[in-house]
Amino acid sequence: MSMYTSSSSRFTGDTYALLRIIAGLVFFITGTMKVFHYPEFPGYPMPPYNLFTQIGVAGTLEVVGGLLITLGLFTRPAAFVLSGEMAFAYFIGHAGKSFWPTVNMGIPALFLCFYFLHLAFAGAGPWSVDALLHKRKN
Repeated sequence: MSMYTSSSSRFTGDTYALLRIIAGLVFFITGTMKVFHYPEFPGYPMPPYNLFTQIGVAGTLEVVGGLLITLGLFTRPAAFVLSGEMAFAYFIGHAGKSFWPTVNMGIPALFLCFYFLHLAFAGAGPWSVDALLHKRKN
């Protein structure tokens, strides 16, 4: 196997699924900080939860979407919505501070935007409810 070709290792699907699960859990926990105030947000207290605010919408999307991504359930539509949320978060919260993501502290939002966009097209992979449903259907 060359280091210049794509891997067809037997672990490729497993590590892909592991990345999806970890990213989903981290996103879910980010949402619980906004919705349930747990764990506490470092630096300053979060305002009370209100669905009709930007933080409320973001927190709700992150809790529900993070759980769906973790489980691998409705992964493609959930990831597409979350990719849009992260693009919105980047342009609203970071891009105005500087063009450079390293300066405007937007690296996590930018990375998650494109990771979720990848998931929207690639799907959940193994270790997912989507894979189980597909296997059952066939």
